[in-house]
Amino acid sequence: MAVREAAIETIKAGFDKYVIYDAAAQNTVTARQMPGTYTTMGTVNGGMLNATTTYQPGPTIYSGHHSQAFAIKMFKANDPAGANAVDARTTLGPEWPKLIKQGSLTTCT
Repeated sequence: MAVREAAIETIKAGFDKYVIYDAAAQNTVTARQMPGTYTTMGTVNGGMLNATTTYQPGPTIYSGHHSQAFAIKMFKANDPAGANAVDARTTLGPEWPKLIKQGSLTTCT
């Protein structure tokens, strides 16, 4: 996703090539199972207890986030400093005009 986002932003800014540097990512997602409940039902017949206990788990609570950050350096196609840079249009493929029009990528549906 970072590579495609970098390509989109490069073209939107009027450049042709880019290099990603200083990338970082963080995942602070946690899952916590809340306490559940027990229910016991039974009958007494002839002095004997017949009982059944059922456990109902509590809900699972998710918290935290995934995040990423990166910096990109952009170059014009004829800039010799960008000789080893990645071509943004090649990264996005033949549908690149459509992707530029859509703007930033989304990861959730």
